[in-house]
Order: sequence, then C-alpha cells, then structure tokens
Amino acid sequence: MTPAFERLQQQLKQLPGVGYRSAERIALHLLVGKPAALPRLVEVLEEAARGVRRCVRCGNLAEGEHCAICADERRDQAVVCVVENVPDLVALERSGAYRGVYHVLHGKLSPIHGVGPGDLNFAALLARVQTGEVRELILALSNDVEGEATCHYLTGQLPAGAGIQVTRIGFGLPSGGGVLYADSVTLKSALEGRREYS
Repeated sequence: MTPAFERLQQQLKQLPGVGYRSAERIALHLLVGKPAALPRLVEVLEEAARGVRRCVRCGNLAEGEHCAICADERRDQAVVCVVENVPDLVALERSGAYRGVYHVLHGKLSPIHGVGPGDLNFAALLARVQTGEVRELILALSNDVEGEATCHYLTGQLPAGAGIQVTRIGFGLPSGGGVLYADSVTLKSALEGRREYS
C-alpha cells in the first residue's frame, strides 16, 4: 500500500473502537468504494473542528456560547445532572426520561492516571451552584471507586447551607458499570429510582 494510505489507516486507528482491520476497511471504502464522498467528509470534519466547542455553562458540545439543552427554556434549569463525559449525556438524553439540564465533568478523579480536581470541569459547576440557580444535583457518574470518589469530592465542595438536594442514580445500573453502555429502560429506571447521596 502507499504511504498516504498507511497514514490514513493509522489516523483512523486512533478513533475509539477502531482496530487495524476496521481502519483498513474504512480507508479502502473511502478511497476505493466511495471516493466521491471523501471531499464532503473532509469538509464536514473541518467545519466541526472550526465550529464545535464546549458550552461555557455545562461543558456539552455547542456551536455557540451555549448548547441546545442549556438554551432550551422548557428544560428545568434548577435540576442539574452531573455526568462524566458527553457520550453519557447523549445516552441519558436518548432515554427520554430527563427534562433538566446537565453538567459535563469531562472525566472523573483518578490519581493513578494523574487526573485531579483541576483537570475536571468542577469550577463551572460550583459557579452555577453559587448563583443559587441549582435546586438539585443528580450525580450520574460511574458506579465504581473513581466515580464514588468524584461524587464524594464534589459534595464536599458544595457550600454549607446551600439547600441543594443531592441525589445519586444507581438503581438499575450494575456495579462497576457506566451510563454510556446502559439501555434506555435501565437509564429511565436509574433516573426514577435515584436516592439521596450522603
């Protein structure tokens, strides 16, 4: 194969869930099977790279200052579901069971992997809390040691006497499992069966 093909294959291999064989198939599909689609793909990738950024309020993907969820006045702005990553938010939205807003931490605390509080999107969440706009925080983080440590750290940062109800989803999610891989029914049960977090 040509060096250009091999470079394309190597870049495709960097994508999550794409191994050597999948990268090879995608590269061949783009270059041989559907070469006419390649310029449009390059165009939309460049457009996304230029126009998509993090919502300044919640950390979700946005094309402007705020994402579509934060800008939606029909959502309950006082109920904030805290998730690890954008794919978790997408999975919860797909369930159709939640009508509040979100806050994306972009990870969870993991000293072993060098992820500390300064690496996560805590400051923007605490700023939202301090404005008094938050009535309830739903902690929708993974049900593992790092997820629990992140929940514990976050609740420890909340101002005393803020009057915020803190709940934790857990019902319906397996121990050690995350939001991303749960089906819609499980996520609906998890949201409806949330409990006080302490």
